[in-house]
Amino acid sequence: MSYITKSPWIIHYDGSSCNGCDIEVLACLTPLYDLERFGIVNTGNPKHADVFLITGGINEQSRAVVKNTYEQMPDPKVVVAVGICATSGGVFRECYNIMGGVDTVIPVDVYVPGCAARPESIIDGVVRALGILEAKRAKMAEQEGKKQ
Repeated sequence: MSYITKSPWIIHYDGSSCNGCDIEVLACLTPLYDLERFGIVNTGNPKHADVFLITGGINEQSRAVVKNTYEQMPDPKVVVAVGICATSGGVFRECYNIMGGVDTVIPVDVYVPGCAARPESIIDGVVRALGILEAKRAKMAEQEGKKQ
């Protein structure tokens, strides 16, 4: 992870879930797993976030919030869908109010399966997202160099 030039900031949002994955996301921040050892900071402001971590499926109420949060994030940004509900709608996908996974509203870069997703899997997904984020940064820098 020596390629990261600044501490990545994560914003977490629960679309509509049973909160099992949310508990596991919080477990990632405890001393046992310590996601912050990678220099990752949890933020509540999308304008400061690099990584959008979403749990739960998307319904009509959460669709606008997810889209708005995503649009407020500066480029480059990555999205991590955590849990089977966020990846596909999960056990609730046949419900009348569930639109499906996060990718029905915004593009997703990393899918972390599980019900509930284990902290180790979530950390692995975030680390993968950091690699994608760095590649997007490099591509943006290259495009900026071509414009000048």
